[in-house]
Amino acid sequence: MSRNDALRHALRSAGLTVAELAERCDVDAKTVERWLSRGRVPHPRSRMRAAGVLGQDVEVLWPEVVRRAVKVGSDRELVGVYARRSDLPRSLFRELIDQAGTRLWFGGYTSYFVWLEVPNAAATLGAKAQAGADVRFLLGDPGSAVTTARERIEATPLTLATRIAMSQAEIAKSPEPLAVRLSDRHIAMSVWVFDDEAIVATHIGAGLGQDSVTMHLRRREAGGPFDRYVEHFESIWADARAA
Repeated sequence: MSRNDALRHALRSAGLTVAELAERCDVDAKTVERWLSRGRVPHPRSRMRAAGVLGQDVEVLWPEVVRRAVKVGSDRELVGVYARRSDLPRSLFRELIDQAGTRLWFGGYTSYFVWLEVPNAAATLGAKAQAGADVRFLLGDPGSAVTTARERIEATPLTLATRIAMSQAEIAKSPEPLAVRLSDRHIAMSVWVFDDEAIVATHIGAGLGQDSVTMHLRRREAGGPFDRYVEHFESIWADARAA
């Protein structure tokens, strides 16, 4: 990495030595040397301290921080990324369902957790459908060999087939019939679409759905990541069989 000439100039202008800046920032002098000679970017707390001591703006001393923070192109669609689906804010699915008015597509293999986390979900979704929203459930095929193989991997008493059956039972409670199709093509990735927002979960190893790496996307451009995941859902839906 290149040296940080802006930081070196600011240090000289302030009349401070490397050791003095290090002491005021509560870091080791070797750490400050790396900021200077290798262009290392300090942790946020240290950046703020150093900028204050030197009387400079953080973005002047470390413009790379600004470049990293500003999202351009497809990056603009990424609202958040989570190591596990269970790390999502517990209210997020409820809020997305409440706010959606045109399409609510559930592309989880079981979407079982929806009934646990969203109160009166069947009634709410039925009302959305009655109001003209496109409500779809793309569930896993409980009789598929793919499902059976995954159940052996997960090795949990609450099997995929059981969770699928529970979702079907909840969907049946809707005051308005909801579209349901079955497929085994989305065993490794789930996509839920709510108008122009989407939750995408990629399954990891032998983990359950709640252990999946998860992204929250919001549509910003034609042909971006959001649209590609919508295409993925539509492709599977087109080949899926009616429940």
